[in-house]
Amino acid sequence: MTTATDTDLNLSVPLGTDYPEIRESIRRICADFPGEYWRDLDARSAYPETFVKALTEAGYLSVLIPEAYGGAGLPLRAASVILEEIHAAGCSAGACHAQMYTMGTLLRHGSEEQKRRFLPEIAAGRLRLQAFGITEPTTGSDTTQLKTRAELSADGRHYIVNGQKVWTSRALYSDLMMLLVRTTPADQVARKTEGLSVLLVDMREARGNGLEIRPIKAMVNHNTTEIFIDNLQVPVENRIGLEGKGFKYILDGMNAERIIAASEAIGDTRWFIQKAANYARERVVFGRPIGQNQGIQFPIARAYTELVQAEMMVRKATALFAAGQPCGEDANIAKLAASEAAWHAAEACLQTHGGFGFATEYDVERKWREVRVMQVAPVSTNLILAHVAEHVLGLPRSY
Repeated sequence: MTTATDTDLNLSVPLGTDYPEIRESIRRICADFPGEYWRDLDARSAYPETFVKALTEAGYLSVLIPEAYGGAGLPLRAASVILEEIHAAGCSAGACHAQMYTMGTLLRHGSEEQKRRFLPEIAAGRLRLQAFGITEPTTGSDTTQLKTRAELSADGRHYIVNGQKVWTSRALYSDLMMLLVRTTPADQVARKTEGLSVLLVDMREARGNGLEIRPIKAMVNHNTTEIFIDNLQVPVENRIGLEGKGFKYILDGMNAERIIAASEAIGDTRWFIQKAANYARERVVFGRPIGQNQGIQFPIARAYTELVQAEMMVRKATALFAAGQPCGEDANIAKLAASEAAWHAAEACLQTHGGFGFATEYDVERKWREVRVMQVAPVSTNLILAHVAEHVLGLPRSY
């Protein structure tokens, strides 16, 4: 029997026909970071410094920054393609994807002075904006109830910040952090979404001066942390936009975050289907390839149909975002569809490999663990369903 190779299936048709040069370039970069590289990092809970450096030097982490500030000035779809191809190659963009979606808050709501101060440095790779401090231990997904407080100093030049954040990934490897804080107490605002502000924290100055970072050991190697903030001083000029309007700014960027996460899930789905189909054609049991059995081929085939459907939804959400049209419904549905397609493909791939799926050398179990996160973050499946029920179907609010 002829041995199948990873090039036997062309999952880029009809998918992945846009930005062909970017796709090919990302594939070449990822070829230098095979499974062995990621397994070693996984074992040590280490950060993929070399991988992030390669993407940075190639300019792919600054594609959304306008040319005037040293970036490529490309639309969100280009970022989507980059992350999709990274995951389709078996790599992980979890170490650097936040720089793409957190960028939107600064790009759309930052002052000209802030853009000129930070964006060229980020584009050149001299500054990293990878940390996004929102979630807190006691509030979870209920962002409007966060407790981290920022009060103006007596001279009005600084905010004095106190509080705690959790699941703040990459904080140990970021020079800047986007931080959501409450600047007006919740009992003094008309709506619970008011009184929140966004601060851009210089981590290089903050660490050891009111900010402490502790790593969290987790099921996946996302270098996540919890952050303790005690009388941290943040210059007023580092506030993004107007005081008290931060929730709106963050919400604006969350649609981009969902689209980007969905794009990664699309890449993962492609990887799992490719891996499963190749193995199903190679593996012979009872004198026949296991892929001849409908119990093996049907789950893989169904995963492919879900891939095509999810990819179309991602494209729709991205097009609406680029056109400046409302896309909350579409971004949420795209994230749900893509994350579930990835999970079903992961299950089919693991089941196809049987016992070998649990062996680390096949990389299936590592990727399986990684896509499971997509059901929880960013934004859980249940919250997406609640959003659709209330805002699309007009059902009573459930939370």
